Amino acid sequence: MTRQTLEKFQVLVYLTAIGCGLTVGILLPGWVGIFDTLLWPILALLLYTTFTQVPLVHLRQAISDTRFLKSAVIGNFLLIPALVWGTMYFLPIDPAIRLGILLVLLVPCTDWFVTFTHLGGGDTKYAIAFSPISLLLQIAFLPFYLWLFLGETFVVTVARQEMIAAFAGLIVLPLMGAFITEKWVEKTPGKVELLDNLAWLPVPFLGLVVFIIAATQVNLVTASFGILGQLLLVFVGFLVIAGLSARALAHFFGLPTSQGRVLAFSLGTRNSFVVLPLALALPPSYDLAVVAIVFQSLVELLGMVVYLWWVPKKLFPQPNESPMERSGSNE
Repeated sequence: MTRQTLEKFQVLVYLTAIGCGLTVGILLPGWVGIFDTLLWPILALLLYTTFTQVPLVHLRQAISDTRFLKSAVIGNFLLIPALVWGTMYFLPIDPAIRLGILLVLLVPCTDWFVTFTHLGGGDTKYAIAFSPISLLLQIAFLPFYLWLFLGETFVVTVARQEMIAAFAGLIVLPLMGAFITEKWVEKTPGKVELLDNLAWLPVPFLGLVVFIIAATQVNLVTASFGILGQLLLVFVGFLVIAGLSARALAHFFGLPTSQGRVLAFSLGTRNSFVVLPLALALPPSYDLAVVAIVFQSLVELLGMVVYLWWVPKKLFPQPNESPMERSGSNE
């Protein structure tokens, strides 16, 4: 099996992991303590291996095409937050669910969006180039977004020492470790394959993470089935609006088709596993934020299956392809 095959069918890995986790949590509740102990180091490894796939040492090259970069930054860090703010009145009233939705929708994806860009016929080098810029900007802007949307009271009372420690230990340290690893690989002949080997690990590590969350939060997950319908509408609606927004932005900036496809996958995918440690570090009253984030990642992955048809066939078809040819290719 190739790594591309693993990434293509990763949604099946996560669905299986959740099902197995719920089963283990029900049948073996005594293992919860062990799983809780394992969760944080596995999360750290997940983020480290994921960050090593972001070309952090090539930031200079990433800003060479300013037209695409402007469209991606404006779309992800101005337009999408504005759209999320506009939907605040339609979100469930539970503060934990609202926080989970905000956390996951405000940060663009930096890993599997590259895979889906490739599968959807986008120019992958632009996706790879934008990833490190996206990662650094979202880390810088997320606290500001939370303050802007939820107010100073939230920042003071909820974003406590545990959340700050999770940010430092599970985001900043893995990010620094990934940067050091990339630098070392770049300067050490014969070590390039190390990054390729590490690229196999994010999918199984994320599978382990959702397995542990399902096993340790089984009562919470089963009790929250009633709100999943509302969350489904929110997250599906987001995918539709993100795709249409990418089409409008690409037209405004005059992007070619291949770059427009990159923009669509960038706006449509979110960095759920990066904000997951922050949600897990919240007070117990905010446990539902974790459910919202994990559920969004599953809806998104299923939505990407639709995107692989919608983006290249409807939003950004090849300009030399006639409507009759496009219609025939869809059959």
